[in-house]
Amino acid sequence: MTDRLGQKQTAAMFTLMVLGREVSNQELEEVVGFTLTGTERTGLNKLGYVDSDRTGPKRSFVHELSESGWAWCEQELKMGGPPPQRGQSPLAAALYVILGGLDGFLQREKLRLADVFTEGEAVPAATTVSGGNLEDRIRVAYRELVKEPRGWVGLVDLRPKLGAPAAEVDAVLKELSRAGEVHLVPEDNRKALTAADHEAAIRIGGEDNHFVAFEAS
Repeated sequence: MTDRLGQKQTAAMFTLMVLGREVSNQELEEVVGFTLTGTERTGLNKLGYVDSDRTGPKRSFVHELSESGWAWCEQELKMGGPPPQRGQSPLAAALYVILGGLDGFLQREKLRLADVFTEGEAVPAATTVSGGNLEDRIRVAYRELVKEPRGWVGLVDLRPKLGAPAAEVDAVLKELSRAGEVHLVPEDNRKALTAADHEAAIRIGGEDNHFVAFEAS
């Protein structure tokens, strides 16, 4: 279960999530009416959810979600309601209804929050492999991502390039696995897995697999 943060920290996390880049305190104040300073900032830094740095001539803070921060946001979508606070607004409760719907969409489509909210290079549409049948597209995407012959590629990196429903990708990979044309393996270090890794995994024989490698052709 995700650690519940205070409402101000939660608001800051979701704002950084939606903007999907470095955000200055000045911009935070313009967007949500507060800055991320003091114990609110240092708490998120210590948890590893937000990376903060000083920049510019005034040495003011800029903030960006870390990988752990993205994973926290993905888990927070599932919480069903905001963290407790005296005098809670009905709008905050309604927001979590929306977030729950967003989480359902991400689950169905095997997407990450970063696929939705980051700009430019994170998951550009141009990187989607198109044309040909799905097996061909999987092979092309694998060759684009792999670093060495028969090297391992994370399913979390492969899926966004295919533009295909997760169930269809799973069916093709399972068939290729049965034919001995691909190998699927789990991540040995379970603590290294993010929420996105879990979502991208393919389950075979009661085990979640996170990496794929093609036999040399």
